[in-house]
Amino acid sequence: MEPNKEDNVSLTSTAQILQDASSQPGFSAIPPVVPPSFPPPMAPIPMMPHPPVARPPTFRPPVSQNGGAKTSESDSDSDGEHFEISEESRQVRERQEKAMQELLIKRRGAAVAVPTNDNAVRDRLRRLGEPITLFGEQEMERRSRLAGLMGKLDFEGQLDKLLKAHEEDAAPKEDVDDEVPEYPFFTEGPKELREARIEIAKFSVKRAAVRIQRAKRRRDDPDEDMDAETKWALKHAKDMVLDCSNFGDDRPLTGCSFSRDGKILATCSLSGVTKLWEMPQVTNKIAVLKDHKERATDVVFSPVDDCLATASADRTAKLWKTDGTLLQTFEGHLDRLARVAFHPSGRYLGTTSFDKTWRLWDINTGAELLLQEGHSRSVYGIAFQQDGALAASCGLDSLARVWDLRTGRSILVFQGHIRPVLSVNFSPNGYHLASGGEDNQCRIWDLRMRKSLYIIPAHANLVSQVKYEPQEGYFLATASYDMKVNIWSGRDFSLVKSLAGHESKVASLDITADSSCIATVSHDRTIKLWTSSENGEDEDEGKETMDVDL
Repeated sequence: MEPNKEDNVSLTSTAQILQDASSQPGFSAIPPVVPPSFPPPMAPIPMMPHPPVARPPTFRPPVSQNGGAKTSESDSDSDGEHFEISEESRQVRERQEKAMQELLIKRRGAAVAVPTNDNAVRDRLRRLGEPITLFGEQEMERRSRLAGLMGKLDFEGQLDKLLKAHEEDAAPKEDVDDEVPEYPFFTEGPKELREARIEIAKFSVKRAAVRIQRAKRRRDDPDEDMDAETKWALKHAKDMVLDCSNFGDDRPLTGCSFSRDGKILATCSLSGVTKLWEMPQVTNKIAVLKDHKERATDVVFSPVDDCLATASADRTAKLWKTDGTLLQTFEGHLDRLARVAFHPSGRYLGTTSFDKTWRLWDINTGAELLLQEGHSRSVYGIAFQQDGALAASCGLDSLARVWDLRTGRSILVFQGHIRPVLSVNFSPNGYHLASGGEDNQCRIWDLRMRKSLYIIPAHANLVSQVKYEPQEGYFLATASYDMKVNIWSGRDFSLVKSLAGHESKVASLDITADSSCIATVSHDRTIKLWTSSENGEDEDEGKETMDVDL
């Protein structure tokens, strides 16, 4: 290697300075400095050529605006390789971004002031263009939904819409002179309805007084043994066996009813024909009632005279005499009828329909007194309390409602059935209500406690009808599509007797006023009468029996 010229100049200058300094007085002679010698330069060693080594691809980070890693265009062009993210990685990234977004929305929703009053929450949802309530939504769930919605709007930057809703809430409401007149929340009924309500109130007061007086007498009289009477009635029911059976029609039977004296049994069928049978063997037909254009769905006798009413799918109900004379036709329902029931006074008739209403009619004039709404789906069953003050209705909305006929108000709503309710019936004590439906259950409701008193897993199929023993409610009978009729104790609701004999669905049942006979009709087209066995009577012969008030 050749020495650098600048280095030689510096060395020569240094030696000259030292020689001049030695000639000065006071300085000793310094030997001259000999500059170092360098070896001669060597020729470069030739290198053997070898193939270029492939560089492994490297991931280059994206360009950063804040002084991060940055890749030049020449390097990116020289590499010429691009890497794509896999579908799985993309989905993972999307899930992470979505979870992060939901977390931020929740944080925003927790920070936003949300009204606590349910009316204010509904009003806020309405202003934001959202449904004010969802099916089955409770108050806290509705407020949580509003909080999430407000947090989402805040996260998405739609503050104008949110602030506008706040301003409308905070702005004072000005009185407007040209306001729409307020209409009453109820529909005013005719004059006849007001008179009917007064008559029902007078009737119910007298009946309730008699019932309460009788209950006090039975409680305070030492000669009255209620437990013994109940045991006697249950033993009588336990001894019931099939007494007779007969075909009632060429089509399946849908309803049956005893006359007030128990001497006539009425049955109706899908053929639209209603037949009156002579008791106790139901072999002789007294009359055949033909006027309905569609299938007959129910039949019931009046509690005060020999009239009977029928309901049909032709949207009409008809009032008949026992000799087959047609007295009245009740028209007004918009869909087929389901059940029909007489008011205890005998002056009014209640009908239920698939048009989601039940109606009250005056049997003397045939006028429609009341069109009652309240069920969200078809109304199926109806019953009147023995005092006459209350009516109960049930329907396919799985609810049972109790109505005060004197005021027209819905005073109780019983929720508990999970399927449509098909039948309701009041106990003679006045404060128990039985209901049965498609959930195979029979529920006992207490009107005083406003809740379910007992749940009876009654049958293996839907309960088509429930009915209390009409004297004192000693037992309860239920008919079902499992081809059986079960009798339950009215005291502890235990199973007393199961009446099996029908070969198809049992559609309806009825009990005589003295509780001595139960009639059942079925889709197997037969009428069956169940009475206490003669063996049981022979065993009780010579013993003291309990007097039952008729």
